[in-house]
Amino acid sequence: MTSLLLSRRDLDFLLYEWLDVQSLTARPRYADHSRETFDAALELSEQVAERHFAPHNKRNDAEEPSFDGERVHMIPEVKQALAVFASTGLLGSAMDHEVGGAQLPAVVANACFAWFQAANPGTAAYPFLTAGNANLLLAHGSPEQIDTYVRPMVDGRFFGTMCLSEPQAGSSLADIRTRAEPRADGTYRLFGNKMWISGGEHELSENIVHLVLARIPGGPPGVKGLSLFVVPKVLVGADGALGERNDVVLAGLNHKMGFRGTTNTLLNFGEGVHRPGGEPGAVGHLVGEEHRGLAYMFHMMNEARIGVGLGATALGYTGYLHALEYARTRPQGRPVGAKDAASPQVPIIAHADVRRMLLAQKVYAEGALALVLYCGRLLDEERTAATPEDRARAHLLLDVLTPIAKSWPSQWCLEANSLAIQVHGGYGYTREYNVEQFYRDNRLNPIHEGTHGIHGLDLLGRKAVMDGGAGLRLLVETASATVDRAKAVGGDAAEYAARLDANLQRIVTVTGRLWATGDPETALANATAYLEAVGHTVVAWLWLEQLLAAEGSTSAFHDGKRHACRFFYRHELPRTEAQFQLLESLDRTALEMPDDAF
Repeated sequence: MTSLLLSRRDLDFLLYEWLDVQSLTARPRYADHSRETFDAALELSEQVAERHFAPHNKRNDAEEPSFDGERVHMIPEVKQALAVFASTGLLGSAMDHEVGGAQLPAVVANACFAWFQAANPGTAAYPFLTAGNANLLLAHGSPEQIDTYVRPMVDGRFFGTMCLSEPQAGSSLADIRTRAEPRADGTYRLFGNKMWISGGEHELSENIVHLVLARIPGGPPGVKGLSLFVVPKVLVGADGALGERNDVVLAGLNHKMGFRGTTNTLLNFGEGVHRPGGEPGAVGHLVGEEHRGLAYMFHMMNEARIGVGLGATALGYTGYLHALEYARTRPQGRPVGAKDAASPQVPIIAHADVRRMLLAQKVYAEGALALVLYCGRLLDEERTAATPEDRARAHLLLDVLTPIAKSWPSQWCLEANSLAIQVHGGYGYTREYNVEQFYRDNRLNPIHEGTHGIHGLDLLGRKAVMDGGAGLRLLVETASATVDRAKAVGGDAAEYAARLDANLQRIVTVTGRLWATGDPETALANATAYLEAVGHTVVAWLWLEQLLAAEGSTSAFHDGKRHACRFFYRHELPRTEAQFQLLESLDRTALEMPDDAF
């Protein structure tokens, strides 16, 4: 039976026919791998996701975790599924052999994890956060911290979180108040509150490893005064044995519109409920150097941003496949020219507007999947390319694409989920069908790990202008190489290449126009429109890449890629014209709207 989670055929196309991941096996880091090991990991991921994650997705949503004042309760299937996941070794799939990882390419590991995000995002969130936590400590932690916390996380015995936001601060990390007081033994005692902490409390693992941003007294104000600490739920001895409970207390659960299977918590540090050694404060261990916490945390945040884009993609993709199956099996109505009311009904996929909605879902989901997997391939280039120059180029391009890879799938795969409901009609709006939950689960993704607006500010205010615009120039240069290849092919590819080339040049001129005034307030007021216009252009580029990869193949699958590319260039890319015109006008409407006029 064909999976309704993801398309394995599309994954194979993107990984092998387009991104050529098999060539990575020639590099020392991936020399132990082959097409066979990549396929085995993908097949294992699909099987575990289908058998152990997908079956409890609806129950996870209907029976969300609850807190009785002492313990968090959740359905047993979550722990059972995570035990199976841990036994596969997939949590450390992209990590080094020396810490128990499989050293898979990041692009393959991302493709594997997408199966779990499509099957059950609530349960998948626990290993997702844990892997990001472990990767940060591998990059910036001490050998002792790696031995104490990372190895148990790779084994699935400990899970991890990231603790940034606070009730009064939200996304404004400069306003974080949690403090960390040094002690003579080299540890710290933390006092404060953290809000919106996913996976912050549960009994799914032996321990929870919190990575906490806090201020050491006497440090500089703002984000420059933030340091990063490992704060375990349960203290760990030098021999690795679990000790007493740390002074980290669950104050309550947040009850969400979707993504209900993941505990989302308000945590109090240093409340005095648990006082290790009789002294108040949560015991924490400094990661790296003082006052560099935000720089370290960005390692996890940027990984999480790509992961959020991947999760949004997975939900959009599974919604599309559910809508496609429904459209092929639901008889309703007759062809436009049919006059006889007694003539047989046709499946709704025969109706042009249903096909339009399915095509839109297809270009959003498959375009987003291409984007996030391309980012994974860039990470592999950053790690293993032959020259320092090539590694630096991959790093820079990935840096520019990260806000797009987070925000574009979060916006447009959510729209794909909305269209999946529409294809189902009234049935889609009921809880008896899966597509309404996909929409609710996906609605979180434009919010967490930086809102849509924050990523617009990041792209226009930082990524487009950093190093004198080097990142933007590299993006345009890389996409322009695709334009040149497509023009040489001719036909439809050349037509699309000309449209893409015009958009690329428009991005350059619009960026210059926004910043030429020397008025950052006006420029950044237009950051969201800029993010959306550049995002659509980037995905148009990757659709042209897919078209070129399908060149010469005549299967129905490859024909689908050609039709989808045509749809994107005729129905989607024209959206950017109005946005570019708005950006060029240096519009100040939102800035000039008085508070009392709303």
